[in-house]
Amino acid sequence: MSSFVDEFQANLEALPNILQKKYSLLRDLDKSLQEIQRQNEQRCEQEIEDIKQGVKAGNITPNTSLIRFSDEALDEQKHSIRIADEKMALAVQAYDFVDAHIQQLDQFLKLCDEDNRRERDTAAPALLASSLDGNTKSGRGSESGRGGRKKTRLIAAEEATETEVAVATTTGNPTGTQLDLPVDPNEPTYCFCNQVSYGDMIACDNPDCKIEWFHFGCVGLKEKVKGKWYCSDCASLKNRRRGR
Repeated sequence: MSSFVDEFQANLEALPNILQKKYSLLRDLDKSLQEIQRQNEQRCEQEIEDIKQGVKAGNITPNTSLIRFSDEALDEQKHSIRIADEKMALAVQAYDFVDAHIQQLDQFLKLCDEDNRRERDTAAPALLASSLDGNTKSGRGSESGRGGRKKTRLIAAEEATETEVAVATTTGNPTGTQLDLPVDPNEPTYCFCNQVSYGDMIACDNPDCKIEWFHFGCVGLKEKVKGKWYCSDCASLKNRRRGR
């Protein structure tokens, strides 16, 4: 975990400089492209005017199949296309680079969540045992007989269970966007938090979405979205395909 955090932090610190270089190159390419396009437009306008004058003077046959731009004008147009392709490739590289950092951040958050779960699972049995022991001992002094002892143990067990759930919820969910609910092994789980269904949920409109359903709080929603909605993973994949 420590090595992963160090690597993630190092990559994150290098991100601004790398993106700045790519954006600077994009600006240079765009400046060159605009200059070539301006020159090409002037050249083509002049050649069109020369052709018109040649047709009027009878020096050029007015046959559109034989009239064409000069090789210089065509070369400028081809060069413009090459620069535009370079700009597109550079933009895709920048997008993929940021997307890779986002995926690494998701992995980092997942590891943190797993560590928190292991800590809660380790602390919960000790808390339950301590609560049961304390409540049972205090109950024996005030109640007598089998009925009183049985009642004391039952109340202590219920109070300890309530305390365990309250502590787990407070520790694992400081923002209120994720509930630490006891999960039935046979009950399906959903969302980025990998919890069971509860409260308001929304479905991703990507039919191939691996998760499908999400809790409002986990995706930052307060009310139902009008129209189609995509989770962050599917939205990133969709934008990447559209960019290419």
